[in-house]
Amino acid sequence: MGYDIERFVGYVNEGLLCSICRDVLEDPLQAPCEHAFCTACIHGWLVHHSNCPEDRQMIDVSLLRPLYRYMKNDLNRLQLHCKNREYGCEMVCSLESIDRHERECEYSQIPCSNAGCTVQIERRNLDGHLAVCEYRSRECPNGCGYTILSAEDTQHNCVAELRTELELLRSEMICRVEEAKHEMESRLDSQRRHMVQKESILQNEIEELKSQMSRMMSDVRSLMAAERQHRQELEQAELEKRELMELLKGLQKDCRLTTTEGSRKSTNFRPLARLESVKRKPREVTVI
Repeated sequence: MGYDIERFVGYVNEGLLCSICRDVLEDPLQAPCEHAFCTACIHGWLVHHSNCPEDRQMIDVSLLRPLYRYMKNDLNRLQLHCKNREYGCEMVCSLESIDRHERECEYSQIPCSNAGCTVQIERRNLDGHLAVCEYRSRECPNGCGYTILSAEDTQHNCVAELRTELELLRSEMICRVEEAKHEMESRLDSQRRHMVQKESILQNEIEELKSQMSRMMSDVRSLMAAERQHRQELEQAELEKRELMELLKGLQKDCRLTTTEGSRKSTNFRPLARLESVKRKPREVTVI
C-alpha cells in the first residue's frame, strides 16, 4: 500500500501514483511498459495475474525495475504531513525524510515497556506513565529486596522470598564451584599430560646423549691407544736410526783408514755384517 494522498501538501503528479492502490508510490517498482506500482501492490497482483493492470501487457517479477531517477527525485521532494497529525504533530517534511521523523516523533503511539501493561502511550508521555504504571517494577518496602511486578506481589511473604533467594544463590554458587572444579581438573589433566610427554622427550634426549657420550669415550680410548702405539713405533724407529748413524760413521772412518783394496775388504766385513743384522730386525708399523 502507498502513502495516503490526503497527507500530501500541494499537487501530486499522476505519474507518481500507484496504478493499483491509487495512493502515492511507496517503495516503487516499474514495469517494462513504464507503469509504476508499490512493491507490495505489484507483488500481490502478480500472484493471481501475469499482466500489467493498466495496459494488460505480459509482465513477470523478474522484469520489474527501480523507478527512473528523475521520477524518484520528484517523488522524494513531495511534502507531506506526519502520520501522527491527528495526535497533534504539525511536522511537514519531504517524503525522503518522513520515515526518519516518524521513528522519532514525540506523538508516536508506543506500547508501555512494563510486562503485562497493554497501554499505548505517546512517546513524549512515556516517562510519566512509567512512573505511575501499576505494572512497574519496584522493590519491596520492607527491605527484603524482592522486585514487585504487579499489585498482587505487594502481599508476598518476605521470609519465604528471602529463603527462595538464598536457595537460588546457594544453587548458583554450587554450580559455579562445580564449573570451576571441572575447569581446574581439566587444566590439571592437560598440564599433567603435557608434563608426561615432556618428560618422555627429555628422557629420550638424555638416553641419546648417553649413547653419544659412550661412543665418544670409546673413540677417545681407541685414539689414545693408537697414539701410544704410534709413539712406541717412533721411539723404535729413532733407536734404529741412531744405530744406523753409528754404523755409517764407523764405515766412513774405516774407509778413510784403509789404504789397500785387500785391507778395505777385510775391514768392511765386520761393519757390513752388523748392518745386515740390523736390517733383519722385524719392525711392526701401525697405520692410524
